[in-house]
Amino acid sequence: MAALEIKNLNFSYPNQDGSGSFRALKDINLKIDNGEFILVCGPSGCGKSTLLRQIKPVLRPFGSVSGQVLIDGRSVDELNFREQTEMVGFVMQNPEMQIVTDKVWHELAFGLESLGISNAKMRVRVAEISSYFGIQSFFESNTSDISGGQKQLLCLAAVMAMQPKIILLDEPTSQLDPIAAGEFFSALKRINEEIGTTVIITEHRYEGLFSLVDRVAFMNEGRIIGCGRPREAIAALADHPQFKAILPSSMRLYAEIEPEGVDAPITVREGRHYLASLTDKGKIGVRKLDERNIYCPKKNDAQEAIISVRDCWFRYDRNGPDVLKGFSFDVYPSELTCIIGGNGSGKTTAIMNASGLYKPYRGKVKFKGKDIKSYKNSGFYGKQVSLLVQNPECCFIKDTVREELESVCKNFGLNGARLDEIIDLLELKPILDRHPYDVSGGELQRAAIARLMLPGPQVIFLDEATKGMDAFFKRRFGGLLRRLTAGGVSIVLVSHDIEFCAEFADRCAMFFDGRITAEGSSREVLLDNSFYTTSANRISRGITESALTVSELIEIIK
Repeated sequence: MAALEIKNLNFSYPNQDGSGSFRALKDINLKIDNGEFILVCGPSGCGKSTLLRQIKPVLRPFGSVSGQVLIDGRSVDELNFREQTEMVGFVMQNPEMQIVTDKVWHELAFGLESLGISNAKMRVRVAEISSYFGIQSFFESNTSDISGGQKQLLCLAAVMAMQPKIILLDEPTSQLDPIAAGEFFSALKRINEEIGTTVIITEHRYEGLFSLVDRVAFMNEGRIIGCGRPREAIAALADHPQFKAILPSSMRLYAEIEPEGVDAPITVREGRHYLASLTDKGKIGVRKLDERNIYCPKKNDAQEAIISVRDCWFRYDRNGPDVLKGFSFDVYPSELTCIIGGNGSGKTTAIMNASGLYKPYRGKVKFKGKDIKSYKNSGFYGKQVSLLVQNPECCFIKDTVREELESVCKNFGLNGARLDEIIDLLELKPILDRHPYDVSGGELQRAAIARLMLPGPQVIFLDEATKGMDAFFKRRFGGLLRRLTAGGVSIVLVSHDIEFCAEFADRCAMFFDGRITAEGSSREVLLDNSFYTTSANRISRGITESALTVSELIEIIK
């Protein structure tokens, strides 16, 4: 008997007529065996998160549903709350939305307390799960004091303490740095192989994940359009350029070089072997990338910085540790700067200080040569400087996306033409009449970006703006940022998406221990790293020269 079976599942959100293209889920049929590891992927808004929430009815969004979801042959609608909790675990995209207690140890025990597990058994499970996930080092910590990676690992551990049969994960690494994401995926694989838990995950970060899963299900416009083993993905996606863009770097490389019957490489190691074999056989030559085809960032050395941060020190509590330690940084006109670094290194705190929302206890922040504290008029934040926080849910107070954007227009005296322009730019028409909490993470992120772009600020700070975005829209978003900087807007993007930064940044800054430790073009900062670099660079290192992105590597080969 299958662990999970979905039969003819359809779902429509409120204000949708439930027919044709308006359905969020359309005739979904999927069977998953015990112990399988399944990746569900597709563009933002295709229905991935909606599908996962149908499997656990207590999290099911309000709307019209038809069809069946069966676990061990029983309809999930027949399961009471306790049975749902014991059989199906759910890890959300944002750990802040899932953590409910103040201490790490209490968070691990909270679900067990809710199930009425005895104290003796509870102590054993908490000790076991803490050891398994390596949580002993922060077991006594406050949940508010641990890093983003530790919070996401804690959510996974707290769910696994209840020993669910199936675990669902909705883009769990969207807020993790590359190293923490790799560790999280490894923990998932251990759960799947050593405990036998069935794992179903939705993700937009595919590097390193394709090699771990048993099958990949591809969704588009509410339907599953294909499902098979990872190596079969290229054949399945040959007619879908939108999906071809989501493949891991080694598979994209393989797809572009006209393979001759060999298995598609999935991992970086397999990609290196494939590239080396082509070189050895004389099918490609090793040559340097034509620098004329490399995107060259603008040089701003001679320009005056629009925002200047000098020797800033900041702490959240008077007696607490310093988060920023001599942070210095410049924001230049018409430039996209990406700040990268590990979880907990202080990147978000840095842009909060640079934007003037936080005030350092030592150091200066200037906007156009004047102390940023001197700008007290109500139009400064919005028309001059805007900031998108990491969790866009807090930006919305209206019942629909349309009402939210219209409210911003009213507050800033903007006309309908400006609103229509931004809606078209960020492709928001399909979700305008939806509640902000009923759209996907990527769609919500785009709506939040539209909200802050409407007044036309000179400087935009974005904290993890690409999280939840599919690879296809991410490229369009990168093009949008380039158009904005070409029009005179300065953008500072905090990101864990190294591939995006490598392709679109004018300047990269590596953040570590409260300050910037390296700064320059994306090539200068990323090219020779081991972890904070691109998969294309790791695949080609020692075989070709200068390749940082997959497109550059393909150009070298072709």
